[in-house]
Amino acid sequence: MSTVTKKQLVDRIAEQSQAQRVLVKQIVQSLLNEITSELNKDNRLEFRDFGVFETRIRAARIAQNPRTLERVKVPAKRTVKFKMGRLMREQLQSLVTEPDEVK
Repeated sequence: MSTVTKKQLVDRIAEQSQAQRVLVKQIVQSLLNEITSELNKDNRLEFRDFGVFETRIRAARIAQNPRTLERVKVPAKRTVKFKMGRLMREQLQSLVTEPDEVK
C-alpha cells in the first residue's frame, strides 16, 4: 500500500481535466477547507454514494501509562467519523478475492 499526497491528486486531476494545475490546487484546497469548516460547525457532510463525514464526541476516560502504570486522565475530544457510501463499499469489496478464487 502506498501513500497518495494532495499534490499527486492535484496533478492527476489537472491532467485528466486539462485544467491549470494552480486552479485545480485552489479548488481542492477550497473543498478541504469547506469540509473542515462544516465539521467544525458540527454539521454532517453527505456525499451520495461516496460517504458521510460527521463529528463525534469521545468521552473523557482514565487511561494507564503502560511503562509506569500511572493512571492518566484523558479529556473528552471531538473526532471525525467517516462512513462509506454504497458505491465506494461495492468498489472496495470487488477488489477483495475469496481464498477459493485465488487458485
